[in-house]
Amino acid sequence: MMRNFKELLVWQKGMEIWMESYKLSKYLPSDERFGLIIQINRAAASVPANIAEGSGRKGQKGSSKVYANCPWIIV
Repeated sequence: MMRNFKELLVWQKGMEIWMESYKLSKYLPSDERFGLIIQINRAAASVPANIAEGSGRKGQKGSSKVYANCPWIIV
């Protein structure tokens, strides 16, 4: 049975990290706007996005492929 990904603690924590990265990136130098800032924000956004994508796949095999890209997630 597939759970709603929004109920997963790892997705919720990923969303917190994503929101915090945007807040904290405002304190970085503006000359990093198109370098480090974008890279940090995109990396933080990819965590909850990968979890949401994996939860939409049918069966454990499809989910495992997505989670394999996220080694910090314990399934």
